[in-house]
Amino acid sequence: MNVEGQSRIYLDNAATSWPKPPGVIEAMRRHLEQIGAPAGRSGYHEAAVVERAVSETRRQLAYLLGVREAERVVFTFNGTDSLNTVMHGFLRAGDHVVTTTIEHNSVLRPLAYLASRRGIEVRHAAPDAQGVVSPQAIEEALNEKSRLIVISHASNVTGALQPIEAITEMAHRRGVRVLVDGAQTAGHTPIRLEESGVDFFACSGHKGLLGPLGVGVLYLAPGAEIETESFRQGGTGTLSQHPQQPDTLPDKYESGNPNVTAILGLQAAVEYLRDRTVTAIEREMRERTAQLLEGLAGIPSIDVFGPLSAADRIGVVSLNVPGFDPHELASYLDSAHHIQVRAGLHCAPLMHQQLGTTDRGGAVRFSVGAFTTAAEIEKVLSALSSLVH
Repeated sequence: MNVEGQSRIYLDNAATSWPKPPGVIEAMRRHLEQIGAPAGRSGYHEAAVVERAVSETRRQLAYLLGVREAERVVFTFNGTDSLNTVMHGFLRAGDHVVTTTIEHNSVLRPLAYLASRRGIEVRHAAPDAQGVVSPQAIEEALNEKSRLIVISHASNVTGALQPIEAITEMAHRRGVRVLVDGAQTAGHTPIRLEESGVDFFACSGHKGLLGPLGVGVLYLAPGAEIETESFRQGGTGTLSQHPQQPDTLPDKYESGNPNVTAILGLQAAVEYLRDRTVTAIEREMRERTAQLLEGLAGIPSIDVFGPLSAADRIGVVSLNVPGFDPHELASYLDSAHHIQVRAGLHCAPLMHQQLGTTDRGGAVRFSVGAFTTAAEIEKVLSALSSLVH
């Protein structure tokens, strides 16, 4: 509750999910207050408990994401770290990369860095009017030096879902690997990575997976690790007598003490997702998104970006109201109604350039989550309607 007694309406789940399932806090507190041991470094009882818990979290994540070999699921420090692990480890001087204009800076900036420092070439494919990047648009951007396609599973601005399976099928016909940024889809929509054929899948643990900040996830398909160097080396708790980094999974990419507290919190979150099911969460979030879109369609003068149907997007809806600066609108919603959203460019500058929203400071993003209610959406629509009228 805020100082005026209003319930908080949190619609910034595309940045980080809130609230967390109850077990997340308990699991993290238990590690900090009772266990306090590292993973893979010691042989006493508490350390063994932690090692088993980390392994079980890895196994549960693999099952959730449709991966049979759990060691192919690597823990990183966040989604950006997962993406950087692949781009810095896989790309070589002179490589050609195709990405898109819907991407987050966690893709755009590493590629820009590698273009300036390593001499890779980057080309950006654009989406259609609904925010969808077609396989044809990607294929037209490829050339004989192309080695990697990097694409978001869903835009963090328009919410538009991308045809990942069709893009991957086309890419593999051309001998090109595919890295998918799943920051906005993991935990929000069912994912079967082996069936999809993608080579790399990166996501954070704190968004749709409902875990805490401080842990990310990276999947590498069979054979992809052979072509991907570790760009971070150090202690792994294994093969300590050797001066070289282990080349086995997951140790190849897991140097240094992992964030055990966050991983155990993530374990509790994944167990919650297993029990509630991602399919059920997707259905409920789609209902809330459809409710929001239908309500917005009845309010004059509001510009809504992205697919018209909730079936073609995740629970992200960005909009602008003529005459209102996006940041001022977001501040008003918070101060007057305790509705919490995000205004700005959402770290996706090329997407906003395409939408024509850059000069006005971006847009206002509403992102529903696993705990968003129909009553909360009604309050949002009422607040926007009263503002416009």
